[in-house]
Amino acid sequence: MWETLAAIDVGTNSIHLVVARVVDGERFEVIAEEKDMVRLGQGGGDMKVLAPDAIDRAIASLTRFKQIADIDGAFVRAVATSATREAENHDELLRRAHDEADVDIEVISGLEEARLIHLGVLQAVPVFDQRILVCDIGGGSTEVVVGQRGEVLASRSFKLGAVRLTNRFFPGERLHPAALSSARSHIRSALSPFVKEVESHGFDVAIGSSGTIQSVASMAIAARGGQPPRTLNRATFTRDELAGVVERLAGARTVTARAKVPGLEPKRADIVLAGALILEGIVQSMGVEKVTVSGYALREGVLLDTIQRARGGTLHHLRDVSRRSVRHLSELMDEEQEHSQQVAYLALQLFDATALLHGLDEGCREYLEAAALLANVGLFISHSQHHRHSYYVIRNSERLIGFTDTEIEIIALVARYHRKSAPKPSHPEFAALRPDDQRVVRVLAGLLRIAIGLDRSHEGRVQSVRVRRRGSGLAVEAFPAPDADVSLELYAADERKQLLEDALSLPITVVAVGVDVREPTA
Repeated sequence: MWETLAAIDVGTNSIHLVVARVVDGERFEVIAEEKDMVRLGQGGGDMKVLAPDAIDRAIASLTRFKQIADIDGAFVRAVATSATREAENHDELLRRAHDEADVDIEVISGLEEARLIHLGVLQAVPVFDQRILVCDIGGGSTEVVVGQRGEVLASRSFKLGAVRLTNRFFPGERLHPAALSSARSHIRSALSPFVKEVESHGFDVAIGSSGTIQSVASMAIAARGGQPPRTLNRATFTRDELAGVVERLAGARTVTARAKVPGLEPKRADIVLAGALILEGIVQSMGVEKVTVSGYALREGVLLDTIQRARGGTLHHLRDVSRRSVRHLSELMDEEQEHSQQVAYLALQLFDATALLHGLDEGCREYLEAAALLANVGLFISHSQHHRHSYYVIRNSERLIGFTDTEIEIIALVARYHRKSAPKPSHPEFAALRPDDQRVVRVLAGLLRIAIGLDRSHEGRVQSVRVRRRGSGLAVEAFPAPDADVSLELYAADERKQLLEDALSLPITVVAVGVDVREPTA
C-alpha cells in the first residue's frame, strides 16, 4: 500500500489535482490541492476534436501536477471524462501525457464517472445510511446517481455540461433572448428518460458536487447577505434560492455583467448560466427542494477506489462492484450461465498455473474472469459471428461499472477472440491498444480458448486443471469428473491451443490425468 496518493481529474473545463496521505490503509487525508482551468472542451463541433492549444494547456498542467505529486512521492492515478472520451483525437492527448508529463490517463465511461463521484461524495457528507440523489455538473456531461449505503441503485450520464451547453446556446458575449427557452427545452428533453427511474427509487437527500454547484451555493449565500464560508462542503440552498440565482444570471445580459453577480468567481462567468440551468432542470424535474453541497467529487472518489483496489489486490475475484455488474449483464444475456461459470473457473486455474510464464497481475486475472463470464452474451443477438456481437455488447453496455474505459476494451477484446480469428494488427480495435495491452489480450484470449475447449460438452466433465512443464513445453492436465468421458474436451482444447502457444512461445499438450481417453467420435 502506498503512503501517499494523487488523483488527477482531467475534466472538460478544468484539471484538478488532489494529493492525499493514506491513513490506516483504508481512508485518506488531503494534503495538497491544485486546479487549472484549461478549457479542454472549449470550441465548436460538440467537443468532437480537442484543439491543439487546449492539448498544450493540458500537458503543461499535467506536467506541473506530476511535479507536485512527486514532492510527496505520491502514486498518481489520472482519469479523463467527457471531453477526452468523446474527442476523435484523444489518443494524441494520452500519448503526449505519457511521453511529456509521465502521466498515464484512464479514459472512464460516464457511468464509471458517476460511480466514482458517488464514492467521493460519501467521504464528504455523512449520508451513508440515507438514500441520496447525487448530481455532478461538469463541463461536458452531468452525472446523476441514486445510491444508499455505498450502493449505486441507479445512475445516468447526460451529455449536458456547462461548457457544452454554452458552446451551443450561449456562445457570444451577449445573451440572445431565445436562447434561455431553447436551452431549457433541451435540458428537459435530455433528463426526461431518467426521471421515472429516480421517482421509483425516491431519495431522502439531494447532494450536488462540482464547481458549478459550488458557484450556485456561493451566489445563494451572497444573496442572503451572509459572509462567504471557509468551506462550501455541506452548505445548502433551496429550490427557491436556485431560482433566484438563475434569474440574476439571466438578467445579466452579457458575460461582463454576469461576472459582477455577487458570489460568482469571475472566471466562470461565461459558462455558469448554462450550468445553473442544468441544475434548475434537475431540481424541477426530480422534485428537489434543497441541495446540499459536497466538497468532494470525482477525484476523491478516485483516491478511495485506488485504496480499495490495493486492499483487494491479493483476492482472487473481481472488485465487488465490478463483479456485480458483470454478473448482472451475464444473467440478462447468457442462457448458459453454468457453462460460462465453469469456463471462468477453469480459465482462472490456467491463469494461476501459468503465472510465472505470463507474468500478468491480479487486474488481468479479473479481466479474464469477466471475459469468460461474458464471452457468450453475443448469442443473445445471433449465433453467427457471436464473438463479434459479444465484443459490441460488452463495449457498449451501460451496465458495466467499476472498470475504466481501457479495462472494458481489454475485456471486450478477450471475449471477441475466444473463437475464430486470433488478434491481428489489421484489426483496428486491437491495433489501437498499447503493446503491453495487446500482449494481455493475446495471453488471456489464449487461456480462455483452452478453458472453453475443456467444457466443450457444456456438462462440466473436466473438474479441474493443472499445468506442468513437460520437456521443452507445457502439459495442461485435465482432471475428469467421476466416470466422465473427456475425449471431446481434450480434442477441443487441443484444437484451440495455438494462440496460447504463440503468446507463451511454448508448445502445449492437453492430456487427461488418471483415465483412459477414447478418441472423440464424429
